[in-house]
Amino acid sequence: MSKILVTYFSATGTTKYYAEKIANYLDADLFEIEPCEKYTTQDLDWTRSSSRSSIECNDRNYRPEIKNRVPNIFDYDTVFIGFPIWWYREPNIIDTFIESEFLDGKTIIPFATSGSSQLGKTEDYLKEMLPSSQFKQGRLVNVMNNQALQSWLDDLNLHQ
Repeated sequence: MSKILVTYFSATGTTKYYAEKIANYLDADLFEIEPCEKYTTQDLDWTRSSSRSSIECNDRNYRPEIKNRVPNIFDYDTVFIGFPIWWYREPNIIDTFIESEFLDGKTIIPFATSGSSQLGKTEDYLKEMLPSSQFKQGRLVNVMNNQALQSWLDDLNLHQ
């Protein structure tokens, strides 16, 4: 049996809500990816080109610092990575997380939340960053009711 970790970055609490639901349903461990500098409402204002999130999304090489690391990443075979969709992609802080943790060879399952965007090419970008990991189909979870969420998780055949 594999050990499952649900990681997530949540700027407003929505992704956290779904990460907790997934972790609870799968009896998995939960880990929050926290930025050293929290995002303010002004930072998240995508309508302003000078907002922090807009600047970060325009520079895909920028890596916001994270304040924590998974203390026992080698204990996990399967890692969910959750995030809000920003400009049709994962936020740069997810790239920081991926580059700072040893995820090679693990099964990766992305999940996202969004007010209006789909996953876009997010999974392609993640696969480029983790070429030696196996991926299972990710989902935009905040458009799923409880039954659909549980059905997706059951279809992944991950119960511990």
